[in-house]
Amino acid sequence: MNALPKSAQPGAKKALQEMYNAEDRDHAEKAVKDFERTYGVKWPKAVKKVTDEADELLALYDFPAEHWVHLRTTNPIESTFSTVKLRTKVTRGAGSPASALAMVFKLVASAQARWRAITAPKLVALVRAGARFENGHLVKRSVARAA
Repeated sequence: MNALPKSAQPGAKKALQEMYNAEDRDHAEKAVKDFERTYGVKWPKAVKKVTDEADELLALYDFPAEHWVHLRTTNPIESTFSTVKLRTKVTRGAGSPASALAMVFKLVASAQARWRAITAPKLVALVRAGARFENGHLVKRSVARAA
């Protein structure tokens, strides 16, 4: 976004959202091409940043569709530590390093109760085992028989 002028940023932001909120990889790739067509002539450096990294941008489509909502999250670390940040500002520091660590631990432990659970946790084991997904669906591997 910083490679584009302010006047073009709202439209570019909407185009980027179309890429990662697409219903499947084909629609996302079409959105990348539309972005390239729309902004490529005037701002080739900005478009190059998106098109060169399109595989990484669209990697979420190689995971289960149930997990896409978690993968699309833009800032999970900030939301995790927002409770700690708020409390640290109120107390104006925690004193010693040991008490600071204890305070952070207790705050994160209490905040953990409000975290959203992962959707379809049974699929995490498949992902970790290297199962292949295309457009959010598990791809069955054919087993070759030895003669």
